[in-house]
Amino acid sequence: MAVILKTPEEIEKMRTAGRLASEVLDFIAPHVKAGVTTGRMNDLCHEYMVEVQKTIPAPLNYAPPGYKPFPKSICTSVNHQVCHGIPGDRVLKNADILNIDITVIKDGFHGDSSRMFFIGEPSIQARRLVDVTYECMWLGIAQVRPGARLGDIGAAIQGHAERNGFSVVREFCGHGIGRSFHEEPQVLHYGKAGTGLVLEPGMTFTVEPMINAGRPGIRELADGWTIVTKDHSLSAQWEHTVLVTPRGYEVLTRSAGSLAPPAVVPLAAA
Repeated sequence: MAVILKTPEEIEKMRTAGRLASEVLDFIAPHVKAGVTTGRMNDLCHEYMVEVQKTIPAPLNYAPPGYKPFPKSICTSVNHQVCHGIPGDRVLKNADILNIDITVIKDGFHGDSSRMFFIGEPSIQARRLVDVTYECMWLGIAQVRPGARLGDIGAAIQGHAERNGFSVVREFCGHGIGRSFHEEPQVLHYGKAGTGLVLEPGMTFTVEPMINAGRPGIRELADGWTIVTKDHSLSAQWEHTVLVTPRGYEVLTRSAGSLAPPAVVPLAAA
């Protein structure tokens, strides 16, 4: 399937959807604390999306081939959970780390973003993993410009993760996004610079590295969705939706509560 280049009108709708996804993360941030269940966070986000934003929670009942429908409106992945954690009765406790992954649909277009949260005071290793993963995402994004290749993104992410003693999950990747939740291209978070698809203005895709403190191996839990590290080591993920512009990139999933890019990333032309 070919990569879908977005028109200016479609890009404007992608900007709106992306900002709204990020604003859900802004909204839920004060509620992320010890003693709260992941199910409660799901319920709060669902109500905010549906009642306040008038958006559709894309994960709810999402069922790609081979999967049963996802039963909740957000993904909550705690500690050694890599991705696709199903919200439920789990109570957050001090020193946990948590990824919340939000995808909304507004006017037919998807906005997709995730952030890491600390519950109380994290361990030194946990804080370092989360910080390095954030740097990995932004170093990947910084490669985006017309004429660059997808392999440039993966190589930047893999290099930074491994230099810091961490590993990159191979089985899951970023993806094109627009009218569909998942479009072409697949955006690997490892690889060789100078290889892969050539980037063009109008492409929209996610950059969402999953970085493990231990080995890269993963396994799927019996619920059919939740992915965890095989060695039970901590895992972290950050995600933005990105547009390839005529001069560089634009991050579509930023809002008032978004963190600034890390110091390791230079400012890019929009």
